[in-house]
Amino acid sequence: MIKAGIIGATGYGGRELIRILSRHSEVEITSLTAKIDEPVSISEVFTSLRGKVDLTCYPFEGSDKIIPRVDIIFLALPHKVSMEIAPDFLKKGKKVIDLSADFRLKDSKVYQEWYGIAHEQSHLLEGSVYGLPELYRKEIKEASLIANPGCYPTSIILALAPLVRKGCDLVELEDIIIDSKTGVSGAGCSPSLATHFPEINENMLAYKVAKHQHTPEIEQELSNLSGTSINVTFTPHLIPITSGIFSTIYLKLKKNVAHEEVSLLFQDFYRGQPFIRLLSEGIYPMVKNVVRTNYCEIGWQINYRTSRLIILSSIDNLIKGASGQAVQNMNLMFGLDEGHGLL
Repeated sequence: MIKAGIIGATGYGGRELIRILSRHSEVEITSLTAKIDEPVSISEVFTSLRGKVDLTCYPFEGSDKIIPRVDIIFLALPHKVSMEIAPDFLKKGKKVIDLSADFRLKDSKVYQEWYGIAHEQSHLLEGSVYGLPELYRKEIKEASLIANPGCYPTSIILALAPLVRKGCDLVELEDIIIDSKTGVSGAGCSPSLATHFPEINENMLAYKVAKHQHTPEIEQELSNLSGTSINVTFTPHLIPITSGIFSTIYLKLKKNVAHEEVSLLFQDFYRGQPFIRLLSEGIYPMVKNVVRTNYCEIGWQINYRTSRLIILSSIDNLIKGASGQAVQNMNLMFGLDEGHGLL
């Protein structure tokens, strides 16, 4: 039985980790902690867990009390916090899955540029593995530190990977335009004016235009796939739904191609991938098809008039975009079927 702990258990990512792990036949949740003042039943924090999960969440008071109780620790923490905690667990031989951005970017200077703080554990960046199983399954199996991907990057990288990989010459890599929309849960539990019901209801807004912190993560992974430096135009939007991400990506074609050719490209790349749904011609992703699942739906259409390929993808930002993918990574790290507890 895998003994798992969660730090940051009272956030939305923590809630989904608890929900998934509590029904995982190979896992026992042995530690829940968060930035709280006193112990509280997790079912009081998340009333949907009443009668299902009878565990107490304790104030986080350091790693020493947690380390002897876990084989793996999930860090469902804000950016800039995980880097302070992860080393303690790694030094004691524990596996770490970090849901923040602290170990995703391989260049500490890039991290400082986009997150506004020097990386205090830059020596761990080289050994961290970017936790996108569809690209790094082999590396994940051998890893001790997983940098769980961001929600936007998951939807975008999975949609683009077959087209930007080395040897693919269908699209121009210099002109990638990404329009993504996310539900309000992506902003986390902390209240703000932008996510206040009267503000977001019947509304839609773009934010962090041309400066969203997921941009370098997207560019890093696409560049790794292509073997050349890729820059993207990425614009995120907030829409009045609770969960879900929908990304629409526009690429300039280098040559005329048939829909079947693109289909074969995606089918070949994602053959055997349990959480990728490739849709038939004329059928496009919908958020409601993936919410509360670990699936990514991908569809596409060719605009012959403008010589553009339009890729569409959708995921649940809290599941495939965070906690579900984290459990998928855990399964791989412990030699389990990667869909265990998720299918």
